[in-house]
Amino acid sequence: MKCPRCGSEMVLDSHRKIPLNMCYNCGYIEGRAVENVKGLSNYERMKSLNLNEMAAFLASGLGLEEKKIAAWLDDMTE
Repeated sequence: MKCPRCGSEMVLDSHRKIPLNMCYNCGYIEGRAVENVKGLSNYERMKSLNLNEMAAFLASGLGLEEKKIAAWLDDMTE
């Protein structure tokens, strides 16, 4: 499923009571209203991401494995 806000591929978040599709690039969660996010740079969006979201964002942009990026980010925060 494509994200209606940014157009990237959405991921099924099954850690919730009701599984929802969510976009790790822009933070959109299925069922929420689509708001205008023009004017935000990638840097501004990245500042609000947690480590897992950041790993998914970087992996999709760089074409690398998400596990390797997550391990690298964990090493940097220690």
